[in-house]
Amino acid sequence: MSDPEFSLIVTLADAAHGRTLSVEADAEARAQIAERLALVALDCFFITGEVRAIAGGIGAKGEVQAKVVQACAATDLPVPATIAEPFDLRFLRDVDAPVSEDEEIEIGSDELDLLPLEGDRVDLGEAAVQTLSLALDPFPRHPDADRILAEKGVLSEEAAGPFAALAKLRGKPDA
Repeated sequence: MSDPEFSLIVTLADAAHGRTLSVEADAEARAQIAERLALVALDCFFITGEVRAIAGGIGAKGEVQAKVVQACAATDLPVPATIAEPFDLRFLRDVDAPVSEDEEIEIGSDELDLLPLEGDRVDLGEAAVQTLSLALDPFPRHPDADRILAEKGVLSEEAAGPFAALAKLRGKPDA
C-alpha cells in the first residue's frame, strides 16, 4: 500500500494526555485526495477534534470539513458542495478477530466506527479521508441537469415511465 495522501499520526502517548487537533491539508495533499476520490477539486480539507485514551486503544471525536467539487453524474458539469461530517471513532486492539467464511456477523450501531489499532499508533488523517469519502454524494446532480438532458432529447424516468418503450411499439406492424 502506498503512503497516505494526508497522514496525521496519533500515538497512545498522545491520547493518554488528551490532544486537541485542528489540521488543514496542504494543496499537494488536497490534489492527491481529490484524485483518489475522483473529485474535480478539493478546495479545502480540515480535521478538527480531540483524541483520548480509552480502554484498549484510542478514541477520536471531531469533524471533517471540506469544500469539494464533484462531477454531475448525468452531465459531468461541476457540482460544488460543502461537507461537515462528524466522526466518533474508536481504534482498538483485536478489533479484527478472524471469522470463518461460513460465520455470519451481526454488527450493532455501536460497532460501526471501530477500527484496528496498528501497534501504538493510528493515522487519523487516513481515517478523515475515509470519512470524507463516505460523506460524498454518490450521484451528484447539477441543478441544470434535467434541462440540459431534456434539450438533448433524454427523457427523465418520470416522463418516460416504465412502459414508454412498449408504448412506442404499439400500433407498429409485426415484423
